[in-house]
Amino acid sequence: MALALDPLIHQPVRLRIMTVLHALGPEQEVEFTTLRDMLGVTDGNLGSHLRKLEEAGYVRTHKTFALRRPRTYIAVTGPGLNAYQTYLMALERLLRPPEPRPTAP
Repeated sequence: MALALDPLIHQPVRLRIMTVLHALGPEQEVEFTTLRDMLGVTDGNLGSHLRKLEEAGYVRTHKTFALRRPRTYIAVTGPGLNAYQTYLMALERLLRPPEPRPTAP
């Protein structure tokens, strides 16, 4: 059975976002600006990709204020972890060399 690559995660920036969040683990958060700097993307670019992931239920965000400045934190959700792990399994299966076919005598 072939697993399909999730097109939502397969986009390069979103794949990098999910990889960072997966490395942090469940219940761990990263600040928007830290994630932006790690990925080398603009605020707008990161925001639009996070919105797509959030709409799919793969990430959650919450906003706070520190010294009157807004801070946004991002974390992966349970469904996001499952989707990412399924994506990795599909990618591994795709990259695995095919089994040799038996030759008829």
